[in-house]
Amino acid sequence: MLVLRQPFPNLGETVAGLLFVVAGLAFFVQGLEMGLFPVGDTLAHALARKGSLPALFGFAFLLGFGTTVAEPALIAVAAEAATIAADGGAIENSEAARQDYADGLRYTVALSVGVALIIGVLRILKGWPIQYLIIGGYIVVIIITFFAPEKIISIAYDSGGVTTSTITVPLVTALGVGLATAIRGRNPMIDGFGLIAFASLTLMMFVLVYGMVI
Repeated sequence: MLVLRQPFPNLGETVAGLLFVVAGLAFFVQGLEMGLFPVGDTLAHALARKGSLPALFGFAFLLGFGTTVAEPALIAVAAEAATIAADGGAIENSEAARQDYADGLRYTVALSVGVALIIGVLRILKGWPIQYLIIGGYIVVIIITFFAPEKIISIAYDSGGVTTSTITVPLVTALGVGLATAIRGRNPMIDGFGLIAFASLTLMMFVLVYGMVI
């Protein structure tokens, strides 16, 4: 109204929607602090004390896969990518084809985050320096980019941002910090963080390969 000098369309609905978003995020953050953070931290401590590597790796994979599939931002971006792909002729322009494309993208990203958390947990257990893994991973991403189709590159790079969002980040962070705290000789500040970086990095590789395959 001030800049464009024209009426704001659907002003009432927009204001109501913004209020719902603010209220929803406020309740969501409160719920994270009360429930999800303690759950992730407690489970990480329990699994570390039990000493079962298969159980720890399985929990890490399922945590990454489940939270990513449920990530609202990823659902929206995958649906939008499917629509654009159909309009551009990359896939058949039908409801079934768009749904298959969106689901394939979502599950590929979810699988990559699950694998990334396994690598991240292994790094915490072994005490590997994170910088070498990250640098090596991005070198691989750059190499794959040269072979991937152009239509998937931007989607793959953006997927890292939308995936590491409201649901995934708190639980993954709680897992890393809780695990580093429970293991003797590990520093939560140095070893507990970094799982999100692995998730963003690994999913770019997986989505680029997904684009090459389909």
